[in-house]
Amino acid sequence: MHGGKTEHIGPAPRIAVDRMGEGRLVVFLHGIGGNRTNWRDQLPAFAERFHAVAWDARGYGLSDDYEGPLHYDSFRDDLLRVLDHFKADKAHLVGLSMGGSIIQDFYAKYAGRVASMVLADTRPGFEAPFDPAAREEFLRLRLQPLRAGKPLSEMAPAVARSLMGANAGENVYERLIDSMKALHKESYMKTIEGRVTWKPTFVPGKVTVPTLVVVGADDRLTPPAMAKSIADAIPGAKLAVIPAAGHLSNIEQPAVFNEIVLDFLAAASRA
Repeated sequence: MHGGKTEHIGPAPRIAVDRMGEGRLVVFLHGIGGNRTNWRDQLPAFAERFHAVAWDARGYGLSDDYEGPLHYDSFRDDLLRVLDHFKADKAHLVGLSMGGSIIQDFYAKYAGRVASMVLADTRPGFEAPFDPAAREEFLRLRLQPLRAGKPLSEMAPAVARSLMGANAGENVYERLIDSMKALHKESYMKTIEGRVTWKPTFVPGKVTVPTLVVVGADDRLTPPAMAKSIADAIPGAKLAVIPAAGHLSNIEQPAVFNEIVLDFLAAASRA
């Protein structure tokens, strides 16, 4: 970071955040294989107008690990702790992939604390839970190699290539590799396990705050058609498709991502 600050928010498990700037709070939430540094191209740009904060979710980066299994509601409640810590009555929330899912869960319970939502390269927070067969396949593909002792460093190259768009450079590849190598293996496995017991509470038709859905045109994991289904379900939501970007649109095309989201936040703030 340039001129930013890293701090921990208690009580346990403590949540690590990077923060820059002053003004209305904007919180950035990373994906399942990421951490707060995934937003390093966003924080300085957003800090010119906002108090920009990027977190490490519990069990990620510099945040604490925790005892027992993960309940996905814990992410939602940790986000509330972040808002309370900064004494923010409301915040603009920007989430990529898993981060977008957490935002939708957060809105379902704490709608009054949300100024606006940016849901980037994510899944619908109102989709049906896994059926038993799909759940077992999801766990087999993602957990079996780790349970067999395969290190994250061996899995990282294939995962990184699957997430990147065709036009992403080697710098993007290296950033994704670094993110995966920084994962806490046990907490990462608990996050994957927690996903299959997650149950939707988000009702898109009840959303009353400005919402922007962003997706990379080349995103294979959460493709543009899925993003459109989210935007279509939320009253007044806008959809932005970023050319030449895969699943990590904020890393692959940071200047375009920043311009789109900053323009949206400016309009949302006026509203």
